[in-house]
Amino acid sequence: MTKTLRFALAAPIALALASCGSGADETGEIAGEAIAAIPAPEGTEWRDMVTVTDMDGYMIGNPDAPIKVVEYASLTCPTCARFAEEGMEPLVSEYVNSGRVSFELRNQIHGPHDLALATMVRCAADEAFIPLSDQVFANQQQVLTPIFENQAAVEQSLNLPPEERLVRLAEVGGFYDFFAARGLSEDQARQCLADTDAYSKIADNSTKQSDELDIQGTPTFLINGNHADANTWAALEPILQRAGAR
Repeated sequence: MTKTLRFALAAPIALALASCGSGADETGEIAGEAIAAIPAPEGTEWRDMVTVTDMDGYMIGNPDAPIKVVEYASLTCPTCARFAEEGMEPLVSEYVNSGRVSFELRNQIHGPHDLALATMVRCAADEAFIPLSDQVFANQQQVLTPIFENQAAVEQSLNLPPEERLVRLAEVGGFYDFFAARGLSEDQARQCLADTDAYSKIADNSTKQSDELDIQGTPTFLINGNHADANTWAALEPILQRAGAR
């Protein structure tokens, strides 16, 4: 087990929440000329096009969009949930669907329950990753309450063999019923959660990219590789417009 994975499995929930909401980091003005809309191929919409990137993120929209937005988010982060509630629909409908902007979501892992959720949203088809993530954000309190209320059982799950830890943690959290209601069968979810190589990769990528890209909290937004001084939709939209999405 890597040092990164040990931390991801051992990090207390209080520490996980402390990592949320501090992602805005101004690194200079992002500005550009107005960009014309780019039509999607006939009979399609950009919002329906999903690409798994070489950074292990899930991107929707025009793969060649001139404005590329990346969000580093934790599924357990309330500020990320607020962005999903307020920003995802206008971001996708008005910006991604124009072909000017692509949006990529990358997981930041804030503890073992977060790792279990990140593993489960990746367990279905690629096209389901962002919708399932949005469902977790929209029901975040419901999803996390059993974890908060059953800390002894959570700790016991983390003492099991690696291939059993997240399987049991998802039982404690009631995650199977939540995802089954959204199209992911319990059998499929259990198989994904028992795949130690897969969930180790998620945790390792989270730490590696945090170090390399200076991701200090969630949500953190990058626009064409530059940190954006925003962690809400109200702050991000004007930056997109100044970058040329207007």
